[in-house]
Order: sequence, then structure tokens, then C-alpha cells
Amino acid sequence: MSGKYDLGLEKNDANYTQLSPLTFIERAASVFPRRTSLIHGDTRYTWKETFERSRRLASALVKLGIEKGDTVAVMAPNIPAHYEAHFGVPATGGVLNSLNIRQDPGSIAFILEHGEAKALIADREYSEVIHKALNMLDRDLLVIDIDDPLGKRGEPVGGTTYEEFLNTGDADFTWRGPDDEWDAISLNYTSGTTGNPKGVVYHHRGAYLNALGNIIAWGMTGCPVYLWTLPMFHCNGWCFTWSMAALAGTSVCLRHFDAKKIFSSISEHRVTHLCGAPVVMNMIINSKVEERSAFGHRVNFMAAAAAPPAAVLERIEKMGFGVTHAYGLTETYGPAALCEWHSEWDELPPVERSMMKARQGVRYTVEEGLTIGDQETCKPVPSDAETIGEALFRGNIVMKGYLKNPAATEEAFSGGWFHTGDLGVMHPDGYIEIKDRSKDIIISGGENISTLEVESVLYRHPGVLEAAVVARPDAEWGETPCAFVTLKTGAEETKEKEIIEFCRARLAHFKCPKTVVFTELPKTSTGKIQKYVLREMVRKL
Repeated sequence: MSGKYDLGLEKNDANYTQLSPLTFIERAASVFPRRTSLIHGDTRYTWKETFERSRRLASALVKLGIEKGDTVAVMAPNIPAHYEAHFGVPATGGVLNSLNIRQDPGSIAFILEHGEAKALIADREYSEVIHKALNMLDRDLLVIDIDDPLGKRGEPVGGTTYEEFLNTGDADFTWRGPDDEWDAISLNYTSGTTGNPKGVVYHHRGAYLNALGNIIAWGMTGCPVYLWTLPMFHCNGWCFTWSMAALAGTSVCLRHFDAKKIFSSISEHRVTHLCGAPVVMNMIINSKVEERSAFGHRVNFMAAAAAPPAAVLERIEKMGFGVTHAYGLTETYGPAALCEWHSEWDELPPVERSMMKARQGVRYTVEEGLTIGDQETCKPVPSDAETIGEALFRGNIVMKGYLKNPAATEEAFSGGWFHTGDLGVMHPDGYIEIKDRSKDIIISGGENISTLEVESVLYRHPGVLEAAVVARPDAEWGETPCAFVTLKTGAEETKEKEIIEFCRARLAHFKCPKTVVFTELPKTSTGKIQKYVLREMVRKL
């Protein structure tokens, strides 16, 4: 419809460009060329240098024949080369496929084949698994070896090193964004528990928006110093790879980490932000005194995956960490919701305050929709904090779809919403709370039991380090809760009866574990507890 605001102009280069996080690094190098971009051991790079290295990488890949839509895989820990690939690969028009460094050869071979990788940049620490994976392929694949002196060096796989490869590229390579912001920027495979993983496709627009969404959600200003405890291969580091360029902040790289490295990095570099699953929180909370280094500033910790138990939140905040609880999936570019905090909640008693913070909350500013709805109709459930429905997303920070899997894509987006598979409730204040994965809900005597609720109580036991609850078949009740527990050092004498009685004093009795198994919990490379493994263990009890 024409009108006074129809100026007869089309979108043009002067007033319209395609959104892409590739613009962030160009700006960072221009505005803050001498500011430190990356710290890796004794190595320091500035934003000018990181931009030049990313341009050399893009140029070298183009000379190699990488074109728009080609996939370039990377198998590397949190090191500068992996960070540079987040810019250098998409600057060619190609698509970055960051591989899970803990995958088995068969899974890696499947991903390389399914994603049609044209090249692989691989750290020599993983040479053995890469060799095995490549032997499973029916084609040759160009491999570029990252020869990092801080890592283990297996036998070279390719014929050139990463630094040699960069030297074939031009530092003045023309930096340009995508032809269309809907173009793919990265390919991330889900850590599916059954069958082959699905390839989640991100676009430039979503990566741009979620990078900024992270900054808004966390209130990141100035020059933040970010500690890479979260894997860069996990949702592209929850898009913080691009967020840090937008802020021209400083990234502290860690190939591997433990409590001592986390504390020493915070103290030495005055780290302001880090992310991780609750398992990282547990590592910090249960660290030994001799592993800790003093720091005199508040550190922001963004936690995702399962809701951190209230007891865990209480403990870590007393140690100088301010926790932001976020929620999302691989399909939502990482975090797409957070527990937006209200100042009046600061006055609540510690336990109530932690319970408020454990909620998944509300949508990111850059996300358009988040609700708890009926799994079939997508109709929102009542905001009564009781009616169970499925968490549903819609908006710009939801994936394009699953690569070469139209059926799964159609199912995921049925009803015009992205279906997470997570079950939860909507509170009267509009905040959502995830109760469980749909497959994790325990139905005992017709009553639904949230495993997260039971786990939150188990974490309050002074002897419990980690806990997970799954269903155990029961002849009378159908299913009953079975708790798998890892005990803290010094609490090895804790008995099953004590754990059950502890729960019965705090939960309705039908929700309490009928069985307790003391063991080390199996986890994914991103720290998520693998409940499907626990279910297999239950079948053998």
C-alpha cells in the first residue's frame, strides 16, 4: 500500500545490508586494533591480528576451491585457530562444521560424509580418531593439521600445518558478508542418543541476532574478559564466539580445564564472564582449597542445560559468582531464554531466591516467541504453574532446519512453533519452568514425577556431588524413581536408606527414589548427564 512514507526507494547498499556476525570482527579490528582479542598460554593476539589471520584463512580456503555452500569441518578444542574459523570459513561463503572433540570415529565419519565436508582442519591431539574416521570414508578429504605446542601431538594427518596454510592466504583478502542473511553460516550436529545425529543449520541472521542477544541478556559492557570453559563446538560456543567480536572483548582460551585452571585464569586475567553446564559449577563448588586462587571481583556465570539445583546456586554465589540461568537447545543457537532477574527477588530468603533463579524464564530480547503449549495443538496452557505442556519457540534464533532431513524438520516445526521436547509449566508471571524432557517424566501410579524436582532435593544432601533420576519399571506402580548418585570425597559411607529418608523428609513420598545406585555419572562432552545410559543400567538391575 502506497502512502506518504512510500518514498519510491528500494533497499540499497546505502541503507540496507544483510545481517551477519562477520561485520563484528571487521569493526573490532578497526576500532580497537591493539586491544587483546585472544589469550592462549603465553600467546597474545590483538583484534588487528585476529582479523588478519581470519582473512588469511578465508583467502587460503578460497584458493583451495572452497565456494559458497561448501562445508569446512574443524576438530579442535578452544584455541585461536578454532575461533578464527568462526570468521574465516563463513567469509568464503562456506559453512563451518565444528566437530565434537569427544566423538567416536564412526560418528565423525558419518558427520563428514553427511555434511559433505570439503576440508578438515584438525588438531593433532585427535589424530588417532581422525585417521580412523577418514579410513571409513569412500573419498579423499584435504586435512590441515593444527600443530599447537600446548597440546598433545599425534601423527600428522594432512600434508600442511595450519600456520603454513595461513601463509598461503592474503592478509588483504576482501572481507564481505553473505549474499543473503538466510544463507547458512554453520552446521552443528545434535548429540542424539539414538540413531545418527541430526545436522542443525544456522543462518547468518540468527547468528548475528543471538550474538547480540547474549550481550543484552548478560548486560555485557566495556571490555569483558571471557573464559572459554564452554566448548566452541557446542552451538558455536552458544554464539559467544561472535558476541566477543561484537564487544571487542578478550577471550581466554583453554584447551582443557579443571578447577585449578579456572581459578588461576580468573585471578590472572581478571575474567569477568564464563559459561557452562551445572557440572562446571560442581567442579568449582567442590574444588579443593589448594586448587583455588583468590580473586577480588564478581564473576558472571551463565548456566544452561538442566536447571542448577537451588543448593548448587546458593553455594556458588557465596564464592563470588553471579549466576544467570539461561535455556536453549542446539536448534535455538544455544541460549534463547533466560531467567530475567527482578531486583525485589534479592530480598527473598536464599532458598526461595535460588528457586526463582532455577526457572528457565522468558524469551531472549531477539527471540519472538516462547510459550508452554499443548504438544499437539500448540495452544498455550494455563499460567497456573501446574499444567504440563511443551516448551515451544519461534523467531529469528531458531534454526533453518535439519540438513537433508525434511521429515524431521517438518515435525519439529509442526503447528508453526519449534517443538523442544521439553515439558514444563507456565507461571502466573509469564516465566516458564522446565520440569523434564518428555521422555524423562516418570509416571508412577498415574502421577507425573519430575525427575528435576527429585534431583534438586538430592543435591541438597551434604554428601551428594552429582545426581540423576530415571524411571525404573515397577510391577505395582508402573514406574518408580531410581536415583544414581556420585558421592563427595569423605562421604563414601553414605547409605541408600539415608538418601531415601532425606528425600522423604522433603518430598511427597511417591516422588522419592525407591532405589539408589552409587556410581560415577556418564556425561556428554558438554557436561550433560546421559540418562539413556542410566536407563540401560536400570534394565540390568
